Amino acid sequence: MLMIVRRSLALAPALAFTVVLAGCQHSAPPTAEQARALAAEQQQVADVARQHLEQIPPPSKSLYMAVKSLSAWQNPYVTVQGEMVTLHVMLADANTSTMGLGGMLRPAGARRQDLNVRVSDLATALNAIPEGSWPYGRVIAVEEAHNVPAGDRPQVRRNVETVDKTLGDLGIVVYDWADSGRS
Repeated sequence: MLMIVRRSLALAPALAFTVVLAGCQHSAPPTAEQARALAAEQQQVADVARQHLEQIPPPSKSLYMAVKSLSAWQNPYVTVQGEMVTLHVMLADANTSTMGLGGMLRPAGARRQDLNVRVSDLATALNAIPEGSWPYGRVIAVEEAHNVPAGDRPQVRRNVETVDKTLGDLGIVVYDWADSGRS
Protein backbone atom coordinates (compact mmCIF):
# COMPACT_ATOMS: atom_id res chain seq x y z
CA MET A 1 0.00 0.00 0.00
CA LEU A 2 2.84 2.35 0.89
CA MET A 3 4.48 1.60 -2.48
CA ILE A 4 1.33 2.71 -4.38
CA VAL A 5 1.19 5.99 -2.46
CA ARG A 6 4.87 6.72 -3.21
CA ARG A 7 4.40 6.04 -6.94
CA SER A 8 1.33 8.30 -7.00
CA LEU A 9 3.27 11.10 -5.32
CA ALA A 10 6.14 10.66 -7.79
CA LEU A 11 3.77 10.94 -10.78
CA ALA A 12 1.89 13.99 -9.47
CA PRO A 13 4.44 16.64 -10.64
CA ALA A 14 4.64 15.09 -14.12
CA LEU A 15 0.87 15.00 -14.39
CA ALA A 16 0.56 18.60 -13.20
CA PHE A 17 3.17 19.71 -15.77
CA THR A 18 1.26 18.09 -18.66
CA VAL A 19 -1.98 19.69 -17.51
CA VAL A 20 -0.29 23.12 -17.41
CA LEU A 21 1.17 22.63 -20.89
CA ALA A 22 -2.15 21.51 -22.32
CA GLY A 23 -3.91 24.52 -20.81
CA CYS A 24 -1.38 27.02 -22.22
CA GLN A 25 -1.91 26.19 -25.87
CA HIS A 26 -3.40 29.00 -27.94
CA SER A 27 -5.02 28.53 -31.30
CA ALA A 28 -4.54 31.13 -33.99
CA PRO A 29 -7.56 32.72 -35.64
CA PRO A 30 -8.52 31.13 -38.96
CA THR A 31 -6.91 32.51 -42.08
CA ALA A 32 -8.95 34.00 -44.91
CA GLU A 33 -8.60 30.78 -46.87
CA GLN A 34 -9.85 28.70 -43.93
CA ALA A 35 -12.78 31.09 -43.46
CA ARG A 36 -13.72 30.73 -47.16
CA ALA A 37 -13.49 26.94 -46.89
CA LEU A 38 -15.70 26.96 -43.79
CA ALA A 39 -18.26 29.21 -45.54
CA ALA A 40 -18.27 26.92 -48.59
CA GLU A 41 -18.80 23.88 -46.35
CA GLN A 42 -21.72 25.58 -44.56
CA GLN A 43 -23.25 26.50 -47.94
CA GLN A 44 -22.94 22.89 -49.08
CA VAL A 45 -24.68 21.68 -45.90
CA ALA A 46 -27.48 24.20 -46.48
CA ASP A 47 -27.88 23.06 -50.11
CA VAL A 48 -28.19 19.41 -49.05
CA ALA A 49 -30.70 20.35 -46.33
CA ARG A 50 -32.74 22.43 -48.80
CA GLN A 51 -32.91 19.52 -51.26
CA HIS A 52 -34.05 17.15 -48.52
CA LEU A 53 -36.64 19.59 -47.16
CA GLU A 54 -38.11 20.11 -50.65
CA GLN A 55 -39.51 16.56 -50.27
CA ILE A 56 -41.88 17.94 -47.61
CA PRO A 57 -45.04 19.54 -49.06
CA PRO A 58 -45.69 23.29 -48.78
CA PRO A 59 -47.40 24.41 -45.56
CA SER A 60 -51.14 24.18 -45.11
CA LYS A 61 -52.18 27.46 -43.49
CA SER A 62 -55.62 26.15 -42.57
CA LEU A 63 -54.00 23.43 -40.44
CA TYR A 64 -51.37 25.38 -38.53
CA MET A 65 -53.38 28.58 -38.00
CA ALA A 66 -55.98 26.56 -36.06
CA VAL A 67 -53.42 25.53 -33.38
CA LYS A 68 -53.93 27.50 -30.16
CA SER A 69 -50.93 26.38 -28.04
CA LEU A 70 -47.41 25.14 -28.61
CA SER A 71 -48.21 21.99 -26.64
CA ALA A 72 -50.68 21.08 -29.41
CA TRP A 73 -48.27 22.07 -32.23
CA GLN A 74 -47.36 18.95 -34.26
CA ASN A 75 -44.62 20.36 -36.52
CA PRO A 76 -41.12 21.11 -35.30
CA TYR A 77 -40.72 24.41 -33.45
CA VAL A 78 -37.74 26.38 -32.25
CA THR A 79 -37.13 28.19 -28.96
CA VAL A 80 -34.37 30.74 -29.46
CA GLN A 81 -31.99 31.37 -26.56
CA GLY A 82 -28.80 33.38 -26.08
CA GLU A 83 -26.23 30.67 -26.81
CA MET A 84 -28.30 28.11 -28.74
CA VAL A 85 -31.72 27.10 -29.97
CA THR A 86 -33.90 24.28 -28.72
CA LEU A 87 -35.50 22.31 -31.52
CA HIS A 88 -38.73 20.61 -30.41
CA VAL A 89 -39.74 17.69 -32.63
CA MET A 90 -42.86 15.51 -32.39
CA LEU A 91 -42.02 12.18 -33.98
CA ALA A 92 -44.76 10.50 -35.97
CA ASP A 93 -46.64 7.67 -34.28
CA ALA A 94 -45.28 4.40 -35.66
CA ASN A 95 -48.57 2.63 -34.90
CA THR A 96 -51.14 3.49 -37.58
CA SER A 97 -54.05 2.02 -35.61
CA THR A 98 -56.43 4.44 -33.87
CA MET A 99 -56.87 2.09 -30.92
CA GLY A 100 -55.32 3.59 -27.77
CA LEU A 101 -54.19 6.74 -29.56
CA GLY A 102 -53.02 9.31 -27.01
CA GLY A 103 -53.80 6.95 -24.15
CA MET A 104 -51.60 5.56 -21.45
CA LEU A 105 -49.91 3.07 -23.76
CA ARG A 106 -49.28 5.58 -26.57
CA PRO A 107 -48.71 9.01 -24.96
CA ALA A 108 -47.89 11.87 -27.31
CA GLY A 109 -45.35 13.26 -24.85
CA ALA A 110 -43.17 10.18 -25.29
CA ARG A 111 -42.74 11.05 -28.96
CA ARG A 112 -41.63 14.67 -28.30
CA GLN A 113 -37.88 15.24 -28.52
CA ASP A 114 -36.14 18.47 -27.39
CA LEU A 115 -32.73 19.00 -28.97
CA ASN A 116 -30.30 21.77 -28.01
CA VAL A 117 -28.54 22.92 -31.18
CA ARG A 118 -26.03 25.63 -32.03
CA VAL A 119 -27.55 28.25 -34.32
CA SER A 120 -24.92 27.43 -36.95
CA ASP A 121 -25.98 23.74 -36.94
CA LEU A 122 -29.72 24.36 -37.33
CA ALA A 123 -29.80 23.42 -41.04
CA THR A 124 -28.12 20.09 -40.33
CA ALA A 125 -30.51 19.35 -37.45
CA LEU A 126 -33.57 20.16 -39.58
CA ASN A 127 -32.26 17.89 -42.32
CA ALA A 128 -32.29 14.98 -39.84
CA ILE A 129 -35.99 15.36 -38.93
CA PRO A 130 -38.08 12.61 -40.56
CA GLU A 131 -40.73 13.62 -43.10
CA GLY A 132 -43.52 12.21 -40.90
CA SER A 133 -42.84 14.93 -38.32
CA TRP A 134 -44.14 17.68 -40.63
CA PRO A 135 -47.95 17.20 -40.74
CA TYR A 136 -48.58 20.93 -41.48
CA GLY A 137 -45.98 21.03 -44.28
CA ARG A 138 -42.79 23.12 -44.33
CA VAL A 139 -43.61 25.52 -41.49
CA ILE A 140 -41.84 26.02 -38.16
CA ALA A 141 -43.07 28.03 -35.19
CA VAL A 142 -40.36 30.23 -33.67
CA GLU A 143 -40.48 31.65 -30.16
CA GLU A 144 -38.02 33.52 -27.97
CA ALA A 145 -37.05 31.92 -24.69
CA HIS A 146 -39.02 33.16 -21.70
CA ASN A 147 -37.45 35.02 -18.75
CA VAL A 148 -34.31 36.06 -20.63
CA PRO A 149 -32.06 38.38 -18.58
CA ALA A 150 -31.98 41.95 -19.91
CA GLY A 151 -28.31 41.66 -20.83
CA ASP A 152 -28.95 38.63 -23.06
CA ARG A 153 -31.90 40.08 -25.00
CA PRO A 154 -29.79 41.63 -27.81
CA GLN A 155 -28.07 38.27 -28.41
CA VAL A 156 -31.44 36.48 -28.44
CA ARG A 157 -32.78 39.00 -30.99
CA ARG A 158 -29.71 38.46 -33.21
CA ASN A 159 -30.23 34.70 -32.95
CA VAL A 160 -33.91 35.08 -33.89
CA GLU A 161 -32.87 37.02 -37.00
CA THR A 162 -30.27 34.38 -37.86
CA VAL A 163 -32.82 31.57 -37.37
CA ASP A 164 -35.38 33.40 -39.54
CA LYS A 165 -32.78 33.85 -42.30
CA THR A 166 -31.66 30.21 -42.09
CA LEU A 167 -35.24 28.94 -42.28
CA GLY A 168 -36.03 31.27 -45.17
CA ASP A 169 -32.93 30.09 -47.05
CA LEU A 170 -34.12 26.50 -46.58
CA GLY A 171 -37.58 27.28 -47.95
CA ILE A 172 -39.33 26.86 -44.61
CA VAL A 173 -42.15 29.22 -43.63
CA VAL A 174 -41.49 30.93 -40.29
CA TYR A 175 -44.52 31.21 -38.02
CA ASP A 176 -43.58 33.74 -35.33
CA TRP A 177 -45.40 32.47 -32.27
CA ALA A 178 -45.09 35.75 -30.36
CA ASP A 179 -46.74 37.74 -33.18
CA SER A 180 -49.64 35.30 -33.33
CA GLY A 181 -50.93 36.60 -29.97
CA ARG A 182 -50.76 33.17 -28.36
CA SER A 183 -48.83 32.01 -25.33
